[in-house]
Amino acid sequence: MKSWLLSDIPDSRFQAGCGQYYLIIKSFLRSPLAVAGLLIVLALVVFAFFAPYIATQDPYAQNLAKRLLAPSADHWFGTDNLGRDIWSRVVYGSRSTLIVIVTVAVIVGPIGLLVGIIAGYAGGIVDRVLMRITDIFLAFPRLILALAFTAVLAPGLQSAIIAIAVTSWPAYARLARAETCIYKNADFIQAIRLQGASAPRILLGHITPLCLPSIIVRLTLDMAGVILIAAGLGFLGLGAQPPLAEWGSMVSSGRDYLLDYWWIATMPGIAICIVSLGFNILGDGLRDVLDPRTR
Repeated sequence: MKSWLLSDIPDSRFQAGCGQYYLIIKSFLRSPLAVAGLLIVLALVVFAFFAPYIATQDPYAQNLAKRLLAPSADHWFGTDNLGRDIWSRVVYGSRSTLIVIVTVAVIVGPIGLLVGIIAGYAGGIVDRVLMRITDIFLAFPRLILALAFTAVLAPGLQSAIIAIAVTSWPAYARLARAETCIYKNADFIQAIRLQGASAPRILLGHITPLCLPSIIVRLTLDMAGVILIAAGLGFLGLGAQPPLAEWGSMVSSGRDYLLDYWWIATMPGIAICIVSLGFNILGDGLRDVLDPRTR
């Protein structure tokens, strides 16, 4: 007898939903690169949550007698100019990176989605006003605009998060608006409207779930850019402030020693590259799975 997950005719909406999720997961697992990206992201989460158990030294303890030591069994990634263990600082730096990623995603996703679906569904003057505001933000490079916002605010991790979030939401608004303009004239939306459904019910109950897959994919792909902007702000001294372990500021502290003590800047730089690559290939895998046009 066929499993109900594989049955052509599900017995209930719950079974239909479970069967759909089963097919999505099965399709995702067929892509080795997507799985590798997921493992990298999961590793970032594990490192952030279990940093005290993974780090081998106190990441903030200074020991000038052991400064600028090369990678060894005692210090896997070597030590920096203040004698701090670089491996431990890279591990603790994953916490700052994860905080930036999660906070930015929680802020820009809902804001961009809300602005986009309202503009696309309302049309007219509402659409023109919201899209012109969006165009103003899109007219400036994200990093330059983030630098401007961070310069106005006090340098720090919170300021970096606010600056990145403020400069990132317009792309999601544009994406949500484009999809809303397509869905609002679809036959099934017209049928729902004829049944007496209100605009909030149509937006929240029908159009928003249809826009969510594209927003999730875009968020995943953009996380690499968010990591690089956060690292750039930290590199320039506008992001996380010392002695907080943050990969961008660690690269900045090691640039003066790059030729003779390459590991100070190289190790956090490799961490930035690996995590950014992980989000990119994870986003590609999610796009192939969640976009019905590619299935």
